[in-house]
Amino acid sequence: MKAIQPIDVWVDGMLKEATNLHLTLTYDNLETEAVFAYTLCDDENTALVNGRLPIEGDDYQTWGTSTDANSDAYVYVASKLNLILV
Repeated sequence: MKAIQPIDVWVDGMLKEATNLHLTLTYDNLETEAVFAYTLCDDENTALVNGRLPIEGDDYQTWGTSTDANSDAYVYVASKLNLILV
């Protein structure tokens, strides 16, 4: 889990504030592609938004080469979702 700059998300007809990003690697063929499952949560770690995000091509090939693979995954997903890690 990584803290993010708070953002408002629409959940069940209401705006709620997401403050954390959780990631899980759900698929990796260890060659060309992987899929992350992400969850945006509030301060109490209540899930607000769930989704999946693939990584492939050059992004997959360079994933984990600049920092450790876990940190790099959070940076990658945050950038694709327009989130700011704090």
